[in-house]
Amino acid sequence: MAEKTEKNKMLGGELYRASDKELLDERRDAQQLLARYNGVPDSGHDMRTTLLRHFLSAVGEGTVVLPTFTCDYGYNISLGRNVFINYHCIFLDCAPIAIGDDVQIGPAVQLYTAQHPIDAKVRRSGLESVSPIRIGNDVWIGGGALVLPGVTIGDRSIVGAGSVVVHNVPPDSLVVGNPARIVRTLV
Repeated sequence: MAEKTEKNKMLGGELYRASDKELLDERRDAQQLLARYNGVPDSGHDMRTTLLRHFLSAVGEGTVVLPTFTCDYGYNISLGRNVFINYHCIFLDCAPIAIGDDVQIGPAVQLYTAQHPIDAKVRRSGLESVSPIRIGNDVWIGGGALVLPGVTIGDRSIVGAGSVVVHNVPPDSLVVGNPARIVRTLV
């Protein structure tokens, strides 16, 4: 059996080296596409949508992603229909980021799937790991929020601006703070 590539390890959720040439090349290619995407003028909505569909795993009808948008690879991001992603968002998509339908994401929101080992020796070795992020339908994430690796945000939930989401958010919940905590149920 052939040895796994670093990309296969990354996609499989194992410890991997992000400094691997194949992954570096893919991130470089993604940055070139993002430079084109982020350079399209406001009047070029159709051009932006075409670039997104070429670049991301899935882009639903009616979805809008405003510049500047930044990610690692693009192929790990799927966006449902009628998703709105405001200015200056960063999605570190070393693992899948799945966003449902009718989701509103405020400016400067950051979604991180990459994580570094707690053990300093392992961290020093250059290894890292990933955990996917899942965002349900009808979710609103306020500006400046951070969503950390492995988090699932349930349908119809709201994440307050500036919150740091470190745990799963049940459906129909309003979470705020650092770390984000449930302040009320929405039903």
